[in-house]
Amino acid sequence: AMGNWLVNHWFSAAVLAAWLGINIFLFTYYFLFFDRDERYFYTRAILGSALAWARASAKCLNFNSMLILLPVCRNLLSFLRGTCSCCRRTLRKQLDHNLTFHKLVAYALALLTAVHTIAHLFNLERYNQSQQATDGSLPAVLSKMHLQGSEWLNPIHSNQTTVEYVAFTTIPGLTGVIITLALILMVTSSTEFIRRNYFELFWYTHHLFLVYFAGLVIHGIAGLVRGQTEQSMAEVHPYDCAEYLTQREQNCTHSCCKDPEFGSIPAESWKWVLAPIILYVFERLLRVWRAQQKVVVKKVVMHPARVLELQMQKKGFCMEVGQYIFVNCPAISALEWHPFTLTSAPEEDFFSIHIRAAGDWTERLIDTFQLGTPRVEVDGPFGTASEDVFQYEVAMLVGAGIGVTPFASILKSIWYKFQQGDQTLKTKKIYFYWLCRDTGAFAWFNDLLASLEQKMAESGKADFLTYRLFLTGWDTSIANNVALHFDTATDTVTGLRHKTIFGRPMWNTEFAAVAAAHPRSVVGVFLCGPEALAKSLQKSCHQHSSLDPRKVKFYFNKENF
Repeated sequence: AMGNWLVNHWFSAAVLAAWLGINIFLFTYYFLFFDRDERYFYTRAILGSALAWARASAKCLNFNSMLILLPVCRNLLSFLRGTCSCCRRTLRKQLDHNLTFHKLVAYALALLTAVHTIAHLFNLERYNQSQQATDGSLPAVLSKMHLQGSEWLNPIHSNQTTVEYVAFTTIPGLTGVIITLALILMVTSSTEFIRRNYFELFWYTHHLFLVYFAGLVIHGIAGLVRGQTEQSMAEVHPYDCAEYLTQREQNCTHSCCKDPEFGSIPAESWKWVLAPIILYVFERLLRVWRAQQKVVVKKVVMHPARVLELQMQKKGFCMEVGQYIFVNCPAISALEWHPFTLTSAPEEDFFSIHIRAAGDWTERLIDTFQLGTPRVEVDGPFGTASEDVFQYEVAMLVGAGIGVTPFASILKSIWYKFQQGDQTLKTKKIYFYWLCRDTGAFAWFNDLLASLEQKMAESGKADFLTYRLFLTGWDTSIANNVALHFDTATDTVTGLRHKTIFGRPMWNTEFAAVAAAHPRSVVGVFLCGPEALAKSLQKSCHQHSSLDPRKVKFYFNKENF
């Protein structure tokens, strides 16, 4: 288990280091290239180092634009996960960090866009100053070359040109503004708060990526930033001839009399993004094809607190614990697909999800199912199975709020394996902790726990599962009810034999109790919940693990559902 943890973190760090390394290399290499290369001697005379800042950031923008689509090709990731099934599972699990990597690349794009835009604002200002200069300096002479013939280096040919004019009338200016606006809207509408509460806003705004890529491919076509051509370099090298440009005689006869000639830097963004765009098009076509496959809704259960359970069947559907699916209901929206964790066990003859009312789409879906059974489309399952749970003698499972969903699948599957005498199951004892704000949210999960509790008691295995339900937000009416029924056999809130505890868990006490009960075991701690809780559990795992290799060890696993 410790080996798995190390491999997991080592691989994450290696991927991150490689990505950072390539970005740093590209930026440094192209910064130095444009800051020193002889072909851009005259361009630098006008622009200074802002040229290198703009071009180096452009290369990194191309590289990251190439990467941004790959982590969201779900079917590609599933294919990779399948083809490397011979690899260690911890390496396959890295593919589940796809959205973390997607966000990281997006933040890099935002930062590089800022650098690129600021550098070009400096460039425009310097182009303007050089165009308006009358002092006979090298930038001034270079900026007036368009008056003598067709050759030009400075794209601004008028003293009245403003930054706004360039931004809204030239291809690079206009596409640059559009790309930047699209990126700003995509980044700001993908915050955790908006995704949780206004998923539709996030979903539709994110489709501005089509505008982003179209703009990116067109952006460099006009070739406004130019350099000296190879042929001109051979004839009038700037190191030999630059000084003659500013002090040219009327009847010039030597080799430097000829004017330098310039050519545009060819547009190359399309070369970087063509392959990912083709892959993504195939991905979307595959999703459309998979969505057409018939889904039969076998059972619809309306739980309290507006939680809808759908039990479904689909030909060839094969799931594992901890996986998720994407669901679409054409009656509500033909375009919107929403992810839901599977709550059924692989051993069952159906797959199920529990949908909580949390936004416009889920509200409408629940209302629609209360009136009848609309057609649903399913894509998936996705994600690496959470079978690590079965590898520990003792497992501590912690679910916070709706984060309990994956554990429904895990608890059911463990029970089936337990009943069938599955040799792969090493688990002898499970401690389950559920932290929740209000009693309503307990309802659907209650039924599952009550049924497991009953089955285990009937099999004489009542001590296999110990669970604690922590109610973290409670009012005085609940408190009075608890006071009245304090001596009853079952709990007043859930009706289960294990009592609900009010307030937050004292993790030190919980870990100490598990360590005392299993002094020589390896304990796997699994969380599906917020980052703050992850830090707290990680700390407890470290504190309560014995230094003696023969004694209790706690290993923390944060599942990426």
